Amino acid sequence: MYEGFSMAGKNALITGGSRGIGLAIAKGFLASGANVTIASRKQENVDPAVSELGIPEKVLGVAAHVGKGEDRERMIAAAEDRFGTINVLVNNAGTNPFYGNIADSEEWAWDKTMDVNLKAPYLLSVQLGKKMMGSGGGSIINIASVAGLRASTNQGIYSVTKCALIMLSKVLARDMGRGGVRCNAILPGLIKTELSRALWENEDVLTRTVKAASLERIGDVDELIGAAVFLASDAGSYTSGAVIQIDGGMVI
Repeated sequence: MYEGFSMAGKNALITGGSRGIGLAIAKGFLASGANVTIASRKQENVDPAVSELGIPEKVLGVAAHVGKGEDRERMIAAAEDRFGTINVLVNNAGTNPFYGNIADSEEWAWDKTMDVNLKAPYLLSVQLGKKMMGSGGGSIINIASVAGLRASTNQGIYSVTKCALIMLSKVLARDMGRGGVRCNAILPGLIKTELSRALWENEDVLTRTVKAASLERIGDVDELIGAAVFLASDAGSYTSGAVIQIDGGMVI
């Protein structure tokens, strides 16, 4: 393996890390040598994920709701107490509580989606980014979506948050770059996860998505690992402000 992909000495925090894309990235980071803290809302989801990762001395699981300030503080403190300074942050936690025409949505759905998908990544990135700048730099990876590039049918609020998350990634890259902090965004297409179940279990949506994709299929969570390791490791040391689509050629 090219040594630039090694994550030995890296301490990573992954939100939404108990399943799906977050858990896959955690596996990739561990295989590359990193210490990994995964966070998810419920302890009953965190514990099986930690067991599945299988390297207890290099893994910490924390039950935390990223939309709540006290939970974020506790999560960061636990990760730092266990492994030291966090130098890789993956903002993966996301939600999409309303599926339908935005004209039929309610304020609670807007607030919840904004809090988890945009406000939490902003607050975590600012807090940990400052620490990274004071300790030799680091990498922030925001898991956005191709829904942030176009108005996604029946996912209007979600699309707005992911579009804003892409721009947040670019702003963070610009403003924190001189402090050695890189920030990039990964934009998955339709990946088979629990969050996207309403899409890939819908025969019409699945058919349209497969037809639109150059590779004529939807994706698997493991297919995001390579990009995440690249962006988190020294292999991506000159990559910042990038927006990487992993969508099987769907958007084109």
